[in-house]
Amino acid sequence: MSAVARRRALALLSLAAVVVAMWLVVRGGSADERGAIVEEITISSEAVRGELPVTLVEAEDAAAGAPLLVFLHGRDGDPESGLVDEMFAALDDLGDRAPVVAFPYGGEASYWHDRDDGEWGRYVLEEVIPEAVRETGADPSRVAVGGISMGGFGAYSLAAEAPGRFCAVGGHAPAIWRSAEETAPGAFDDAGDFAEHDVIAAVSQQPDAFTGAPLWIDAGQDDPFIPGDDALITALETAGADLTARRGPGGHTSDYWNSRWDQYLRFYAKALADC
Repeated sequence: MSAVARRRALALLSLAAVVVAMWLVVRGGSADERGAIVEEITISSEAVRGELPVTLVEAEDAAAGAPLLVFLHGRDGDPESGLVDEMFAALDDLGDRAPVVAFPYGGEASYWHDRDDGEWGRYVLEEVIPEAVRETGADPSRVAVGGISMGGFGAYSLAAEAPGRFCAVGGHAPAIWRSAEETAPGAFDDAGDFAEHDVIAAVSQQPDAFTGAPLWIDAGQDDPFIPGDDALITALETAGADLTARRGPGGHTSDYWNSRWDQYLRFYAKALADC
């Protein structure tokens, strides 16, 4: 090999090392993926006017044409928030019943609804879901939505916005408030924005949006959102929804929901199989 060729080979090896290092930084490089295929794509979003990442996860034994689960992160989270050992283990345990999981990016505090800084609900419905289906071959007729904290609110908000679209809806320690005065700064543009996306009120106003598919709400017994969660649970039970409501030890922390990934994914897998 000539000196020039050796220099080129070394340069290529150095570039490859840099690319691998960058990939590990982006992905975190620490979770046991159990053979899953993990792909990050970018959506040029018209709805929110920006380039947004979406992470797609396919279990090693996932069936062709698997259903799709769209999982929404919490406040200050990102598409990597769900890429933890517990999620990969729970997904692997499902075998060929495992859904494709799409983890979109929802900004720091979008709360996944259409508002002044972007149409975040439309982004999920009209951009994330179709693109995830195109990239993975997932079944567009079998889609579930769920999320943690801000994402749990977003899942129920999307159910109200798109009645009949989802095979299951889940809120895991969901950030639910009973009034505009209770809300966290930045969660809504103003009181009018809250009223337009008040998921508790939506249950009584459009009960059909919440009675056609299995629903889930869980929270730790020390979670600060329990008053709002309980109000939503009461409204759903009054409407006759097919609701699983669970309360257990823990607070509004990653330790709480990461320890429950097996419960969450079994719920979605069954609902999607029955859809």
